[in-house]
Amino acid sequence: MAKRKRNLVLCCNLFSFLLLLAKILHFPECVEAAGSPVKFLPGFQGPLPFELETGYIGVGDSNDVQLFYYFIKSESNPKSDPLILWLTGGPGCSALSGLLFEIGPITFEPVEYGDFKPAEYNGSFSSLVLNPHTWTKVASFIFLDLPVGTGFSYARTSAARQSDDLQASDHAYQFLHKWFNDHQEFLRNPFYVAGDSYSGIGVPIISQLIANGNEKGLEPFINLKGYFLGNPSTFQGEFNYRIPYAHGMGLISDELFESLKRNCKGEYFDIHLSNTQCLNDHQTYDQMVEGLEPGQILEPNCEFGSPRPQKWFGKRRSLDEKLYAGRLRCRVSITGSFSLERHPLFGENTYPSRCSQKKLVS
Repeated sequence: MAKRKRNLVLCCNLFSFLLLLAKILHFPECVEAAGSPVKFLPGFQGPLPFELETGYIGVGDSNDVQLFYYFIKSESNPKSDPLILWLTGGPGCSALSGLLFEIGPITFEPVEYGDFKPAEYNGSFSSLVLNPHTWTKVASFIFLDLPVGTGFSYARTSAARQSDDLQASDHAYQFLHKWFNDHQEFLRNPFYVAGDSYSGIGVPIISQLIANGNEKGLEPFINLKGYFLGNPSTFQGEFNYRIPYAHGMGLISDELFESLKRNCKGEYFDIHLSNTQCLNDHQTYDQMVEGLEPGQILEPNCEFGSPRPQKWFGKRRSLDEKLYAGRLRCRVSITGSFSLERHPLFGENTYPSRCSQKKLVS
């Protein structure tokens, strides 16, 4: 009897969640600048032990761009702890990626790993578990789906779907002004703009827009303290610095490095097909660094989407492999995301895809 009652409560909560989601998606004019608290999530047992708010805020001409956000209060002292706007890279990766797979308070429970492939998806909800290393223990976070077309963020008109780095940054600035007007209790908190990967392009721009607005006396005043980035993209030619970095870290020989410099003349990744000497040198370079994790060469290079790997992939695993003594593990699992995306109760791709492969025009 108790089990039937629990199942009934879960179904009612799930039905309420679906109704709220349908209202947001089909009647966005009701939620242009207002958030809704979320007490339960499918796949998580019991009420959430942290405060989660989600919602839309309209920006751009006539609010034609609707930006979706997840706001999570600090679990320590939200009245004084830092407030951080977090943008995931891509461009076009949902903020849900950062929340579930990087720094948020919940993540998918890893699936047992078989012989080089994860267990088959059985049609049920993936289980959500608490992340003991969440950054929300010491700070409040706004995870924002940016640019338009990312995650749950959408445009009401075809013209509003067009975006570039500058416009997306301006949309984020407009979003912040409206969000702070609705959450004025956080105006005095130290505020930071942050992100990783491709967000390295937009985060400094957003920070500059905030600083400019503060200098002009625009209200509300945002208590900007700085910005921080992880493994960021910075400019188009940055990949050329991988060659001197690889040489400095001892990944390639002095002879290969000198040959690359001589034959490629500083352009290592946009190589003209007629420059066969540079192409040959670059092929050798690729062979030397094959199997290393490019984002952090001391980490194991794990297969994309491997849930709880006990094995490594490729002949060159990690520069630190002796330390691990054959017990390499991946820090990130994304396999669980696809099960919820395809769950029949939500419909095909109701949950935002991790990366929409949207390409910005710069």
